[in-house]
Amino acid sequence: MSALLKDPLLKLRPLRESDIDAIMAVERRCYEHPWTPGIFRDSLKVGYHCWGYFLDEKLIGYAVMSVAAGEAHILNICTHPDQRGQGLARRLMMRVINRAREQEVDTVFLEVRSSNRIAQGLYESLGFNEIGMRRGYYPAGQGREDAILFAKVL
Repeated sequence: MSALLKDPLLKLRPLRESDIDAIMAVERRCYEHPWTPGIFRDSLKVGYHCWGYFLDEKLIGYAVMSVAAGEAHILNICTHPDQRGQGLARRLMMRVINRAREQEVDTVFLEVRSSNRIAQGLYESLGFNEIGMRRGYYPAGQGREDAILFAKVL
């Protein structure tokens, strides 16, 4: 386990609207086509499961998951580029998967860019299986990029 995950200043808590500026700072560093502040605000308003990891009060990772009709959909998971490779995304995934179990979810779904091999490896190591593809799902620098659809039966 990395030193980061043992750091006493690392805290996990539900996200709040007051975190949106910090979320956007990370989102813009990580994505060419980031979510908008309004998408995060709406996710909080409708009661999606929104969790963030904070290191000494600085947001370094977050996850957003919707739950309905026995299914969960991980909509966004992101870690600050400076904190990658230390197990934070795995911990975030485990947190939302456990929340899905608490909500008596049968299956958890997510999409990932076809080019994001690191994330695909993480999801597979957590028991997700590739179940399909969404053609042209993500905006890309030159057109659109396919998404691979993953599912995990709980």
